[in-house]
Amino acid sequence: MSLDRSRALQAFAEYAARYNAADPKIKLKIDHTYRVAALCDRIAASLSLSRADIDLAWLCGLLHDVGRFEQLRQYGTFNDAQSIDHAAMSARVLFEEGHIRDYLADDREDELLRTAVAWHSAYRLPGELDDRTRQFCQILRDADKVDILRVNVEVPMEEIYNVTTEALRQSPVSPAVLQSFYEHHCVLRALKQYPADNAVGHASLVFELCYPESLRAVARQGWLWKLLDFPTENPDTAAAFAALREEMHRWLEEKLN
Repeated sequence: MSLDRSRALQAFAEYAARYNAADPKIKLKIDHTYRVAALCDRIAASLSLSRADIDLAWLCGLLHDVGRFEQLRQYGTFNDAQSIDHAAMSARVLFEEGHIRDYLADDREDELLRTAVAWHSAYRLPGELDDRTRQFCQILRDADKVDILRVNVEVPMEEIYNVTTEALRQSPVSPAVLQSFYEHHCVLRALKQYPADNAVGHASLVFELCYPESLRAVARQGWLWKLLDFPTENPDTAAAFAALREEMHRWLEEKLN
């Protein structure tokens, strides 16, 4: 595959320009897209992939959230449970509406790109993927998870979770969500009952990271610890997050050493 990155960047910028960049939610997704693409590039390079495959990983990151803009326009939210599957919408925009050809003329990697985009936010990847496709899916999923930690710190939780400050500060943590965290895997959306569950769920994404470079990025960036420094007036929740921080420090140190 031959990729002109400048063409792809221009195509993304032109597509995003159709939406209101003054809306902080639109700007959030534009900035997130560029960071995820850069993280895909970094993770792919750490795996000593070819130049063409590093470009392909970068493109996966650039394309993965194009459906977010239509999701927000049509439904006014980024909450998939209250609207649509944004990953499926991204695949639709690219491959059913034909926008993929705005990014590159070469169609040899279309099936891989479609799969990576469509499955990037799924709880689990399908078992029947070939090894190469699975690797690119995992690179994209890692990059997206790493940057989601940053988004959940930089953007007020009240805005992300659509809750009041009071509800956030008084929120308990669901026992099933805590159990998932201590079992070291992602938290199913269906288990989340309270606002604080979302912070635990996003922190738990770290347990699913596949590549050492992804873990190194998490450790260096520091967003994880800010996310786990959860603002609460609920003493039980404060104690729970203190224990969660301790467990995550232990787990991450073990993985990196």
